[in-house]
Amino acid sequence: MSEHSANPSAAAATGRSRAVKAVIPAAGLATRFLPATKAVPKELLPVVDRPVLQYIVEEAAHAGIGDILLITGRGKTSMVDHFDRRPDLEERLAEKPDLLAAVKRTEELAAIYTCRQPEQLGLGHAVGYAESHVGDEPFAVMLGDEFVNLSEPLLPAMLELQARTGGVVLAFFEIDPSETKRYGIASVEPAEAELTDIGEVVKVTGMVEKPAPEEAPSNLAVLGRYVLPGKIFEAIRRTQPGSGGEIQLTDAMELLRAEGTPVHAIVYRGTRYDTGMPLGYLQTVVQIAAEREDLGSEFRKWLTEFVNNDASGGRDT
Repeated sequence: MSEHSANPSAAAATGRSRAVKAVIPAAGLATRFLPATKAVPKELLPVVDRPVLQYIVEEAAHAGIGDILLITGRGKTSMVDHFDRRPDLEERLAEKPDLLAAVKRTEELAAIYTCRQPEQLGLGHAVGYAESHVGDEPFAVMLGDEFVNLSEPLLPAMLELQARTGGVVLAFFEIDPSETKRYGIASVEPAEAELTDIGEVVKVTGMVEKPAPEEAPSNLAVLGRYVLPGKIFEAIRRTQPGSGGEIQLTDAMELLRAEGTPVHAIVYRGTRYDTGMPLGYLQTVVQIAAEREDLGSEFRKWLTEFVNNDASGGRDT
């Protein structure tokens, strides 16, 4: 069961249903983290004492989504195991209530389903495998290597925006112009006045995948959160291989936009954690550890001493 029920206000006002399912594409090989990811899925690498994937599922549950489909690949069944029951472990933790509650929490966040992507041919290709599970209803897509701070939620506003417009809803964050070749980049214009109560909403007028800085239409990059209408699947089937020879979700969304489907985005100003590369993963671990009530004070003290000692050249060898 999810932690929060979906807000029915948008559906009541527009006659459209609000997304209640999420898809997490997680079939990649994670070559940047080899050899660690030879046996352990990148999505299960720990951030202090919870794997990255759990933070993402918690983000979905916090937004009222209780049905999650993992698009997996070979050697990644342990992702499902993490959210399964462990009666033997629970029995051994009977006298350790805090640990028992932490273990049982993973079972209660959401209903977890899986589908295997036999070949990794792009994000659009991966999302296409969700069609039989999602059907014609709107749904969220949450990339498996980034998440946001739950005290600064993003997904609830995206779900509300999609329920009102019936189109594609993205999330953007600002980047340095030199980094555009790493992201999908959008051109935008002001959103309709009736949508601005939701947050910092913009209307998307175009998208391009990983452009060179001199060709980028803006410095607004696509964050790994999408809320899509069911008709995205038909668009994916019509999408030809693009950047990297892969079927890009960006191209399928652009196809819908060009044919009249409204595309909007929320510009996110909160805290985003990106664990897709080793440096970002390490930064995420340090940041979250430093903010933990049970660890933060002692960890920050040690980290300050370590950095100062290293900078002064005084570290023992």
